[in-house]
Amino acid sequence: MSQKPTFTDYFQLHFIVLIWGFTAILGKLLEPLDSSAVVLFRTLLAVLGLGIVLVVRRQNLHVSSTDRWRLLATGGLIGLHWVLFFAAARLSNVSVCLAGMATSSLWASLLEPLILRRRIQLIEVVLGGVVMAGLYLIFQFEFDKIAGLVVAMAAAMLSSLFTIINSRFTQRYDALVISFYEMIGASIGALGLWFIARMVDPLEANPPIQYVPHTPLQWLWLLILSLVCTVYAYTVGVRLLRKFSPYMAVLTVNLEPVYGILLAVLIFGNAERMTAGFYLGTLVILAAVVAYPLWNNRPRKVKSQQPTPL
Repeated sequence: MSQKPTFTDYFQLHFIVLIWGFTAILGKLLEPLDSSAVVLFRTLLAVLGLGIVLVVRRQNLHVSSTDRWRLLATGGLIGLHWVLFFAAARLSNVSVCLAGMATSSLWASLLEPLILRRRIQLIEVVLGGVVMAGLYLIFQFEFDKIAGLVVAMAAAMLSSLFTIINSRFTQRYDALVISFYEMIGASIGALGLWFIARMVDPLEANPPIQYVPHTPLQWLWLLILSLVCTVYAYTVGVRLLRKFSPYMAVLTVNLEPVYGILLAVLIFGNAERMTAGFYLGTLVILAAVVAYPLWNNRPRKVKSQQPTPL
């Protein structure tokens, strides 16, 4: 049974969203390392880091054979999500990538009732429509970056999907155990995508695409990406699903564009400055983020019960 979230839980959720907002920036800093290579080395280092933590904690890794395969398959979805996420940032820029990721709540409002077999909430559908209105504004004013936005929306759909799946696993297994198996699955999926990327490598690319980190700085960014943004942030995110509904968790993650875009403008400067329409669309999307918890926490009228006549 899920527990009621505390202030610390809300703080942790927003802190890991801030960290995730930084991952797109790390993806840009790792160029020209291919997106599949970024995810492959990220997940391999994460498996190593998680393995060390589990050994130190003497954690029992036992899960049922059926769930083991499901966890590995979910990890494959996560690996694909991350490859699409980094590819979106490179097809457009960090800001457009993060704006596309803000559609995750729309996907969650559609997928969660189907997967968890609960009733569709009207407020979630309405807020999904608000998100679509925000996307329309972004599409209208940033049409030259449509490819990156579409890829980011696909990544957002996968993010919502594995978040909903993990909301079930987290009721049965420790977050570290879930993360360990899923990172193994993600690394296997990333390895397959890495081989495919090498086979279709456009040799005329300038600068040439890299498939293995070449510099100490690239290894530093990968260590931060794997240990801070994956081992720490992902594990905490999985654990928090015991206290937050998948939709609430996904909706809060929609604040990722706010944190990420601010960081991107500070780091990359004019390369990340967008039109007024882009920021207006992003604000519309974020209005939906704020509206949901306010609606959920509003005072509800309690019907007074009349005594039953004898």
